[in-house]
Amino acid sequence: MGKIVAVHSYKGGTGKTLISLNLAVTLAKMGKKVCLMDLDFRAPSLSILLKIEKAQYWLNDYLNGSCEIDKVMIDLSLRIAEKDRFYVCPANPSIEAIRDITARDRKWEMRALGRLLFLRNALLKDRAFDYVVFDTSPGLQYSAINAIVAADIVLVATTLDSSDVEGTRMILHGLYDLFEKKAEIVLNKVTFLDSVRVGREKLQKMVKDVYSAPLLEAIPCFCEISKAEGKNIFVHEKPDHPFTKIMYEMATKIEKL
Repeated sequence: MGKIVAVHSYKGGTGKTLISLNLAVTLAKMGKKVCLMDLDFRAPSLSILLKIEKAQYWLNDYLNGSCEIDKVMIDLSLRIAEKDRFYVCPANPSIEAIRDITARDRKWEMRALGRLLFLRNALLKDRAFDYVVFDTSPGLQYSAINAIVAADIVLVATTLDSSDVEGTRMILHGLYDLFEKKAEIVLNKVTFLDSVRVGREKLQKMVKDVYSAPLLEAIPCFCEISKAEGKNIFVHEKPDHPFTKIMYEMATKIEKL
C-alpha cells in the first residue's frame, strides 16, 4: 500500500501549493505513481497553475457523491514525460463552487471525510498509486482537518514569520497530536542559502526546540521561483536548480518515513 501525504499550513502564503505540486512531480519523476489533489476549496489554484481550463468533473463533485474518483482524475503524465505517473484531481475554481462548498454544514463534511477515507482502497490499493498528495486549505477549516485525518503523513509548510511560528506551534499540538498524526516541518522561504548549508544543524535544533517536531527540509527564498509566478512546474523546467535538488532530497526522506 502507498501513502497519503497532506501538505498543510497554519496560514496562506507559506508556499504550500508550490511544495505540493513540485513534490508530487518529483515523486513521479522518481518512478512513483502519484495523484495530486486540490483540497484547498476556498482558494483552489492547481487548475490554474496546470492550465486545466475545463473539467467534466471536479473534486467537489466527488465529495458531493456525484461521481467516482476516476471521473475526476486527469492524466498529466505527458507533461513531465513519465507515462502513467502523474495524475491530478482539481477543485472547481469558480466563485459559485467556492461559495457552495464553504456553505456546507458539518454533516456534509463528515460524509466528505468518508469519501476521502475511501480513497485509501480506491487509489492506493485498487489503482496501485504509490502516493496521494493532498494540497489542503490552510488553518482549521473542516476540509483541512478531513485531509489531515485521512493522511498518513502531514508536511507542515511554515516560515520564520512570528505569527506563522505561533500558529504552527498551536496546530501541531492542538490538531496533529489530537489525531496522532506524524508531522514533519518544511521550513520555507529561509532568507539566506548559507543558513541552510552552513547552519543546518543549528536550524534543525531550533525547529526541534520551537515546534517539538522534526525538520524534514529547509527551502531558501529563491527569487527565480517568485518570478516564475507559477507558470511552470519548476522541478520539471529547471532540473539543475538548487530548489529541484532540495525537492528530490525531501522526496527521498518521505520514502523512508
